[in-house]
Amino acid sequence: MIKRALLTASLLLFGLSGVAQEASTTYVAGTDYDLISPPVRTLSPDQIEVAEFFWYGCIHCYDFEVLLQPWKKTLSDDVSFRPIPAVWAEQMSLHAKAYYTAQALGVLDTMHPVIFQAMNVDGKKLSSQAEIAALFTANGVSDEDFNKAFNSFGVNSQVSQAIATAKAAKLSGTPALMVNGKYYVNQQKAGSQANMLKVVDFLVEKERAAAAN
Repeated sequence: MIKRALLTASLLLFGLSGVAQEASTTYVAGTDYDLISPPVRTLSPDQIEVAEFFWYGCIHCYDFEVLLQPWKKTLSDDVSFRPIPAVWAEQMSLHAKAYYTAQALGVLDTMHPVIFQAMNVDGKKLSSQAEIAALFTANGVSDEDFNKAFNSFGVNSQVSQAIATAKAAKLSGTPALMVNGKYYVNQQKAGSQANMLKVVDFLVEKERAAAAN
């Protein structure tokens, strides 16, 4: 009984040591993440903004969703999350418009995973407005509402802003994360998608500490 108690205590101490070690991990600019200079203006100046650059046709972005969605639920109230569709080819602008259309129509929670699945699982190219419209109407959006939003000034302006933000952040691929417009995190430097989120947690805490001083 005494041996078992000692073993349990040892395991507990080892576990706590591991947690403390992970919590105190320091990540280094230029090695684990990049500095963005000049910083990119955020949409939530009263919060620490975490932005995700993604493309619906990117299988790595699709895989990242499995980690990203539960991680988002752990964010504190002082942190905002902002998805930014990436555009470096003409067809990608259609997919960016699909994202902002879903947002404008209030169906983003439904359509975001639907669009990801359509391109990465179902093999759809979504290379035309009509093809994207069919996806929306199949999920309860009227054709009229879709086309009005898709072709609206507001949606087109948001796509232009997304392109400008990605350029300012020097986006080189997806998925990538940007913290408070100051730090750029990708898998190449972080080492894995899971580590990307750990680096972001570290940077969020860094910004939180800086704001408190």
